[in-house]
Amino acid sequence: MAQLRIALAQTNPVVGDLAANTGKLVEWTRRAAGRGAHLVVFTEMFLTGYPVEDLVLRTSFVEASIAAVDAAARRLAEEGLGETPVVVGYVDRADLAPRVGQPKGAPLNAVALLHRGRVVTRTAKHHLPNYGVFDEYRYFVRGDRLPIFRLHGVDVAIAVCEDLWQDGGPVAVAGRAGAGLLVVPNASPYEREKDDVRLELAARRAREAGCALAYANQVGGQDELVFDGDSLVVSASGELVARAARFTEELLVADLDLPEGTGRLGARDQVDAGDGTLITAERLELSSRPLEPYEPEPATIAPHLDDVAEVYAALVLGVRDYVAKNGFRSVILGLSGGIDSALTATIASDAIGPDRVHVVMMPSRYSSDHSLSDAQELVDRQGVNARTVPIGGMVDAFEKELSLTGLAAENLQARVRGMILMSLSNEHGHLVLTTGNKSELATGYSTLYGDSAGGYAPIKDVLKTLVWELARWRNAQAGVADHFLHGFAVPPIPENSITKEPSAELRPGQRDTDSLPEYDVLDRLLDDYVEKDMGSASLVAAGHDPELVARVIRLVDLAEYKRRQYPPGPKITPKNFGRDRRLPITNRWRESAR
Repeated sequence: MAQLRIALAQTNPVVGDLAANTGKLVEWTRRAAGRGAHLVVFTEMFLTGYPVEDLVLRTSFVEASIAAVDAAARRLAEEGLGETPVVVGYVDRADLAPRVGQPKGAPLNAVALLHRGRVVTRTAKHHLPNYGVFDEYRYFVRGDRLPIFRLHGVDVAIAVCEDLWQDGGPVAVAGRAGAGLLVVPNASPYEREKDDVRLELAARRAREAGCALAYANQVGGQDELVFDGDSLVVSASGELVARAARFTEELLVADLDLPEGTGRLGARDQVDAGDGTLITAERLELSSRPLEPYEPEPATIAPHLDDVAEVYAALVLGVRDYVAKNGFRSVILGLSGGIDSALTATIASDAIGPDRVHVVMMPSRYSSDHSLSDAQELVDRQGVNARTVPIGGMVDAFEKELSLTGLAAENLQARVRGMILMSLSNEHGHLVLTTGNKSELATGYSTLYGDSAGGYAPIKDVLKTLVWELARWRNAQAGVADHFLHGFAVPPIPENSITKEPSAELRPGQRDTDSLPEYDVLDRLLDDYVEKDMGSASLVAAGHDPELVARVIRLVDLAEYKRRQYPPGPKITPKNFGRDRRLPITNRWRESAR
């Protein structure tokens, strides 16, 4: 057996910022070398950030990426780090003649191995995902090579993200080649309870390939996607060796005892990948001699986060990175005293600090006394910046010129509030946070150009029942400070905001249940219809009330045009209202229970 110390750089790149990402690569390689790492693995498309979407169709961008990876190799050597091999993702181009159906320029979701000032080998993702938030058939062509490099006597193979999730392909070829270690750069977005799925998958693939497996995953927010890290190392038997914390950058270092390479395949053997394709296994040697025995570092396994904690961390990270990466200094939102705006304000305070959070209380003639007092109590508990702008006179001015009744009059109040927030945003440069939850978005229970106006929507993928769970959980963490909790000395959300019956307060005595079923009933139905794509008959068969099924489906389907105009927000479920779920607005299909 041979020893190898591997470092997984669980880092937070910025899409399109090749210079900063290269600087981070050098910095983290230096950290890894300082800890005696023999190999450093960065994440999928690290140099370009991920996902770059249609940037990859620009020749200038692809050329800049290719130049960046060559420059990164030279810079590592110039800064005395050239002896430490580095695996890093970027965008490359395949040497293919243009053809119909192929992405323009034949881009590759590529990985390079950098050593001694140059790129010693390149490979590309073989399995291209085309589901959920992924559109990789639109952007990339398939890779058909598997590099296997010998490092200190160990044969190391490289696969990329989706190559682990699909049968056959690079994992199968790594097994046939007798690799001792498979390293896998990833950009795998967060979804609830995905960490257990990842571990089981990595363990299964390690057993299939008969080698240890190192899974390096990106961390950070990118528009509506949140990457949670959760990098890990498993042995050839599937046993967990090391695991990084979630939702934070970390250099995960692990010492492995690995079999010495046998050279089972030739230098350029074509191998049946078990998925209907052939992959060329390419061998190269960096160092053939095993290391002298050394004392291994103790492995670290990060503690498990419970379900509500991980959701809250994802929301905080999504807000923090959207603010930072888009150059905002502060955020602003309307604070009503209700649970949705209270939770949104708290997430923002945890993300960027309460001194950078601005709230506006905008009472109308229908605002209750307790709503005003609950909003003020949150301000006092958190120390956010607050101002009060009564909207009664503004609404009266509109009503003098327009004859509005019923729903139109109610919506006018929401639109005046939206106008105030957007105007203050323009004046002071704040990012406007909308406060709507997924239950409201699903059923259209919001006002277009009113409470839906804004730049980012922290809880748009959070059902109402989960909003309450998150609020109670957050209050229970009072006094705790870490990388996603501010450390408020008292519970940051007023208890009355959590316990009182929800209301938009746009007319006297209004309650959400005037327009919607009880949220625990509604959310179960929405989960089946939106997340699981169940039709009417299936919903009724699952035990939902037939009349309620028909009513809720109609509400959801008719609100599609509103959702298209809603701001982005962090994705926490397998099917958010955004990249995951793409339904036509103009659509006459209607579900039938028969």
